[in-house]
Amino acid sequence: MAESKVSPLAPEGFPNLLPVPGVEMGAMHAGFRKRERPDLLFAVMSEGSVAAGVFTRSKAPAAPVDWCRDALLKSGGKVRALIVNAGNANAFTGEKGMKATVKSVETAAAIVDCAPEEVLACSTGVIGVPLNGDLFERPLKAIKDGMSGSMWREAAGAIMTTDTYPKGSCRVATVEGRPAVISGIAKGSGMIAPDMATMLGFVFTNAALTHGCLQKMLADATDRTFNSITVDGDTSTNDTCIAVATGAGAAYDPIDDPDDPRLADFRAKFDEVMTDLAQLIVRDGEGATKFVAITIEGAEDDAAARVIGKSVANSPLVKTAIAGEDPNWGRLVAAVGKAGEAAERDALQIWIGGQHVAKAGCVHPRYSEPVAAEHMKGQNIDIRIDVGVGEGTATVWTCDLTYDYIRINADYRS
Repeated sequence: MAESKVSPLAPEGFPNLLPVPGVEMGAMHAGFRKRERPDLLFAVMSEGSVAAGVFTRSKAPAAPVDWCRDALLKSGGKVRALIVNAGNANAFTGEKGMKATVKSVETAAAIVDCAPEEVLACSTGVIGVPLNGDLFERPLKAIKDGMSGSMWREAAGAIMTTDTYPKGSCRVATVEGRPAVISGIAKGSGMIAPDMATMLGFVFTNAALTHGCLQKMLADATDRTFNSITVDGDTSTNDTCIAVATGAGAAYDPIDDPDDPRLADFRAKFDEVMTDLAQLIVRDGEGATKFVAITIEGAEDDAAARVIGKSVANSPLVKTAIAGEDPNWGRLVAAVGKAGEAAERDALQIWIGGQHVAKAGCVHPRYSEPVAAEHMKGQNIDIRIDVGVGEGTATVWTCDLTYDYIRINADYRS
């Protein structure tokens, strides 16, 4: 497949991610993908680190997903290493797939000197192609010899598939009067319709947290961020988001309650990192030229609002109208109506770019289509819909659907 040009919605450059005490990493080309570019990430965490994970709800999960779920249970959340390969999803590969995963984690565990269940493994790429577990040993040893705490851009680049740019975010929170760095990377461009998506996300911090506390925080944040994005309505076999807390340098005992007031600033900054990463994935949607925020109000509850928002965001008719810069608000009405959640037709209201388009179930008397069309010409599209039945709200982020999406996916395996 030919290299994709960088998304027009990409940030100006990769951000400055601060080292996280207790975390070192490295990356290199190991031969998992056809092109000669880094395709293996290896990260090592200090003793005492804990991890949490959220995973795809696909009924056909990849072998590494099964491994990570079981490993977190067996280890009680203890973690010493993370390995990620790109170019091969190791999904739908039968018994060979799990054997390859086990071989990779056993190799990493021997290098780090830890139990295999303290190694988490992720894969991304083509489905159905057996993964060669023998490819891990030499590059993992080479990466271990050259690790540092500052190789974030290299790490983010090594996990990309059809991504056009590496994705990262960083914040510094205060816990018990001490700084807690939160640095994260992610990959994703297509097959993005979480729960979750062909998305990998890894967030690291030196805050001192228990496994249970971190798991609850990650699950809650994922629901508000990665589970509120969609590119194409397709859910992957490999979605994984892992958070790691090393506790390195913390002068307090690990905090067990995510609602502990001492974590207020940390929770806010953690959510900001997760939001950044989620939105960066949408901005790199395959073929995307528009970043779209869809806010639903007046639903029965927040869950219903999200379902309606996803119905709008995943509608090919809505997404192609946005690509064509056509403010065809009738397609928004149709997408709300098909969502299967309560909505009051004669109370429905719509705004595009802040302009009141529809009110009381019909077009607003002062609606100006040229004004709406001008908004649609921009890169950032704002749509707000009130369905008139309750207090539920949700925001979903998506992108437009262009000819390039078809080109990229028709050519994915070549």
